Amino acid sequence: MTETMGRRERKKAATRKALADAALRLFLEHGYDNVGIKDVAEAADVSTTTLFKHFPSKEALVFDQDADVEAALVAAVRDRPAGTSVPAALREHVLRRKFVVGDPAAEPFTRLIDGHQALRDYAHRMWMRHETALAHAIAEDAGRPQDDSACAALAHFALETAALARGRTDPREAVERAFDLLEHGWRTAIRTLPPRP
Repeated sequence: MTETMGRRERKKAATRKALADAALRLFLEHGYDNVGIKDVAEAADVSTTTLFKHFPSKEALVFDQDADVEAALVAAVRDRPAGTSVPAALREHVLRRKFVVGDPAAEPFTRLIDGHQALRDYAHRMWMRHETALAHAIAEDAGRPQDDSACAALAHFALETAALARGRTDPREAVERAFDLLEHGWRTAIRTLPPRP
């Protein structure tokens, strides 16, 4: 039974990857607006019904790695080197994201997203939906309650640095300056927080 389930899950993952790869290729070759859901399904040799079992919308086809994104954000807090502050670890994590800092290898993908308001909005929503998980990881690390407002604020503004960087002449500098503010504010906040009840 376990072997059968493993095979089924592998098949689902392969179909999902085939759909995401086909969609990205078609969007980059022909333009996002010129490619329909049916085109993507045909390119991946599946039905549109199968496509919608894996992706709820056309925008979702562009962003296939969402679960990995949340795990990496939480790991940036939990697995950071000793002596590294939470804001410093999150700064490094954001700066490693290719489409935030203008990596030439990510340029076609970045152009695709920047060229469509629907994709920009979707990308922002997908990124910000990890805010709660990140806030909980920060609170756990700081020994604070899960709903601690300072931890929630740090999570929110750390994630928003990615949006702040978009369209800037020097996106790296925008992220660096924002995290400089977060780092100094966090140090003050963590020192002045009352003890956990």
